[in-house]
Amino acid sequence: MRIRRKKKYQPIEPDEILIDAQNLPGFDTTQLEGRIESPIERTAFRNFSIIVALVFTVFLAQLLNLQIVSVDTFKARAEANRLDQTLIISERGRIVDRNGSPLALNDPQEELGYAERLYPLGEASAHILGYVSYPKKDTNGFWFQTSLDGVAGIESSDNEALAGINGVEIKETNAIGDIVSGSIVRPPKSGQELQLSLDAGLQKKLYDLIEERSIDASFVGGSGIIMDVTTGQIHALVSYPSFDPATLTSGEPPELVQSYLLDARAPFLNRALSGLYTPGSVVKPFVAVAALEENIITPEKKILSTGSISVPNPYNPTLPSVFRDWKAHGWVNIREAIAVSSDVYFYEVGGGFEDQPGLGISTLEEYMRLFGFGAPTGIALLGEERGVIPNPEWKAHTFGGERWFLGNTYHTAIGQYGFQVTTLQLVRAIAAIANGGTLVTPTLEKGASGKKKKIGVDGKNITIVREGMRMAVREGTAAALNVSGVSDAAKTGTAEVGLHKEFINSLVVGFFPYEEPKFAFAVVMERAKAGTVAGAPLVMKNILEWMKTERPEAFTVQ
Repeated sequence: MRIRRKKKYQPIEPDEILIDAQNLPGFDTTQLEGRIESPIERTAFRNFSIIVALVFTVFLAQLLNLQIVSVDTFKARAEANRLDQTLIISERGRIVDRNGSPLALNDPQEELGYAERLYPLGEASAHILGYVSYPKKDTNGFWFQTSLDGVAGIESSDNEALAGINGVEIKETNAIGDIVSGSIVRPPKSGQELQLSLDAGLQKKLYDLIEERSIDASFVGGSGIIMDVTTGQIHALVSYPSFDPATLTSGEPPELVQSYLLDARAPFLNRALSGLYTPGSVVKPFVAVAALEENIITPEKKILSTGSISVPNPYNPTLPSVFRDWKAHGWVNIREAIAVSSDVYFYEVGGGFEDQPGLGISTLEEYMRLFGFGAPTGIALLGEERGVIPNPEWKAHTFGGERWFLGNTYHTAIGQYGFQVTTLQLVRAIAAIANGGTLVTPTLEKGASGKKKKIGVDGKNITIVREGMRMAVREGTAAALNVSGVSDAAKTGTAEVGLHKEFINSLVVGFFPYEEPKFAFAVVMERAKAGTVAGAPLVMKNILEWMKTERPEAFTVQ
């Protein structure tokens, strides 16, 4: 029995074929209307399924990595994102003077993240204190210099003690960065306070007076030191011109920093330690000690100064070598020679003349070294120069083998020729005259006492030299320091410099009170026109007058 299957397609009626063309449906062919749709091919469906499976596999693998494999790493990272660690930069230790007055202090600046360094004395203390370099951040805001670092002076030499230890603060933040809570897990520790032997008031006054004299008398610059003759403690140490340490610390304003760099007067040179000067007549007290020690001359013997001495020329008797004094002094003994600064006297005891024997250059050099010339003093500051004591070896090396002449000894005996010293060497040497023959190492630490070394000379000879220096103040070349109510002793010097001796350095050294010396001083005014008279002695006179009023205890005698 046949089963009839239902037909899949219905027959088409004739009227459906012969339909009126006006009744055709309107298709928008731009929208693909009226087109017959084709079914999706199996290949496309398979490829799509593979891509979905791959994406799912990648997500599943990453989920396993986050939740199982690397869970500890990402947990720690999540905690770090939630806890913000902040560096707390410690404050630098203050520097104060012997009376507790601030020389370097701090001004906290919250917006900067550290305290700015302030220097109340400004330029007057720059060469001693130096300056610092501030902490610095990179372009992403991270610190790459995390402390205030000393660059020069005490700030540099005592940087470790002054620096302190930084602290750490932890802050908890929410998802949008707001601080939820915070705590300091390690508080910062400030640096140690450092007390110097300086007297801030005396330091500023000495600087101002040297600056004033430099400007008024057209000196290039100057330096001055006042030191305790027993302990070596420095109460004032000045170098002019100077610089503002706060300006170098911040670098602002840049035009001022540039002016320092271009200044021909060398404001960065510490003239008290690193400036080398022809000393001139201020070396005569030390030559006098040597002459007495070596029995070259007695205290009573007098030498005639007619204004010059003439030494026969073995090569041309008609042209003797003439060595001039700065004036004719007549007959003078050793005390008077110091007081009036007779060049002829020291020519003869230094190099010999006619029947007067001389020390000779070797013995002169020996005693100059006993008083500390030609070597660093040992102060705890960088940049100290050694100086030069002329001798035959030095001359041969400097002048291409040229031999030493008697005239070189004469000039060395009055502090000329190649003789070069620092202001610090001068004050240390004159302190040895004041304290009876002990060379003391200068120090800037209050309460400290520098190393001491006995020179090994007869105290009676030193007393004779001190008497000559006192006479210089009462009636000699240092009369400018004859201040009412002050008992002091001094020796002045005027050193000729320049190719044609067209410039001078003005110097003065001494000590006070005369009866029981407490302080030694040395002032050097550098390079003014020859003939300038108001130099270092005027500076020291004004300091003595100021101290008489402001520091009267400096002149008391027990």
